[in-house]
Amino acid sequence: MNERSRRLWAATEARAIGWGGVSQVAASIGMARNTIAAGLRELKRRGRRAELDRKRVRRPGGGRKRLTELQPKLANKLEALVEPTTRGDPQSPLRWTTLSVRKLEEALRKDGFTVSYRTVANLLKKLNYTLQGHYKRSEGAVDHKDRDAQFRYINDQAAAQLRAGRPVISVDTKKKELVGPYKNAGREWRPKGDPIEVLMHDFPDPDVPKAVPYGIYDIGENKGWVNVGMSADTAEFAVQSIRQWWRYMGKPHYPKSRRLLICADSGGSNGYRLLLWKRELQHFATEEKLTVTVCHFPPGTSKWNKIEHRL
Repeated sequence: MNERSRRLWAATEARAIGWGGVSQVAASIGMARNTIAAGLRELKRRGRRAELDRKRVRRPGGGRKRLTELQPKLANKLEALVEPTTRGDPQSPLRWTTLSVRKLEEALRKDGFTVSYRTVANLLKKLNYTLQGHYKRSEGAVDHKDRDAQFRYINDQAAAQLRAGRPVISVDTKKKELVGPYKNAGREWRPKGDPIEVLMHDFPDPDVPKAVPYGIYDIGENKGWVNVGMSADTAEFAVQSIRQWWRYMGKPHYPKSRRLLICADSGGSNGYRLLLWKRELQHFATEEKLTVTVCHFPPGTSKWNKIEHRL
């Protein structure tokens, strides 16, 4: 039972007993006499006027204030504690943390906040964090003593650009896909006994090119753009994809910006050693009169699981 149902039940028992019932019920179940009296008043009001909303336990304004109201800086402080260590896919609205709620509770208490670990867990859920297990992400032999500093530098560059209202994008070629009646994972609703027939083998058709999706993710706007080509994954194709994104999405969202920060991995069509990538970017920057900066992640790094999502 909730508070209201316990209060009404105790009041009903006290009324059934008659004289002295309030004292007997209070002594028997350990409930305050004032609470039972409030229940009796609530029972008397029935029939004379509309009852309180049955979904409510207390009258409007009753009960303790939320900790976030008593301590307005609590949520911001918790976010500040968690944010430097958040990780995740930028295309997902979820973020997760490696800190436990009890450690966060301890840190908040040291800063003078009154809070329990249960409240911390509830606040994290409201802030759109979820609890996740360990995930293999160490690069092993390619780790470098300055690896974390490299990521932090890129993170600082991206954060500064976003604060200034300038575009920051992550670019990468996605998985190439065969075009045709090939089997795809998953199921869909169909009439019973009438599945869609596809090829038995996934051998590519020499007459049909593969689809090459080049993904561009706008971190500030939290929007993605995919340009699908049918040729090889070249630097010209990569820069053309960025050019198309800028024409149809970037420029309308950032009409006054003359700077663009691109975060990319170190290989493929946007590799840091690829001269064609640099040349095509220069052509794009000259055409659009933009100052383009490229931050390459260290070799052997999957940028979707690394840095710019801690902004």
